[in-house]
Amino acid sequence: MRKRDPGSAPQLGDRVPYVFIKKPKNTPAYEKAEDPLYVLDNSVPIDAEHYLHHSLENPLLRIFEPVLGETKAKSVLFKGDHTRVKAVTTSKVGGLFKFTQKRETCMGCKAAMPKGVEGNICPSCKENEIELYLSQKAELDDLRIDFNKLWSQCQRCQKHMQKEVLCSNCDCPIFYRRKKIRSDLVKAENLLAKFGPVDW
Repeated sequence: MRKRDPGSAPQLGDRVPYVFIKKPKNTPAYEKAEDPLYVLDNSVPIDAEHYLHHSLENPLLRIFEPVLGETKAKSVLFKGDHTRVKAVTTSKVGGLFKFTQKRETCMGCKAAMPKGVEGNICPSCKENEIELYLSQKAELDDLRIDFNKLWSQCQRCQKHMQKEVLCSNCDCPIFYRRKKIRSDLVKAENLLAKFGPVDW
């Protein structure tokens, strides 16, 4: 944090919000800790295994052990096919990212777009363009509704409905949700803009 921005880096005795990010095994915890806003802005993957085993496992076992039994609760909850699915986020920072080359993908089949093809839909998905546009528009509308609800909540919290929200309270869960939805909203608007002018 100090390397990125010495002016806003925490000082001795400051309370610092952090999340654990994915790093190689046996990395010390202080090297895995990262600023939540930086993680949101740069799509740095969070270490879900750490949170599962250090934050959720014991409370869930206390709840389910009386019902399922001591040994069965652990095997049912934390082992099996349902634990093998992972969402993979692509980080915008890091060593390998410098060597990657970004290519557009088709919104329908998610295949890499052929060179020389404009837009965001490959020729094989062109017939579904209207459905893809409408689903993207619906997703954008849902994000706008969610963002407006959170924005209104923040306005109520600062007791003024006409002013800009100036909240930077890192302890508030709405703060991070609002930041996340705002970044998702920008991505969704950019995707919708790639359709260009609608002339159906």
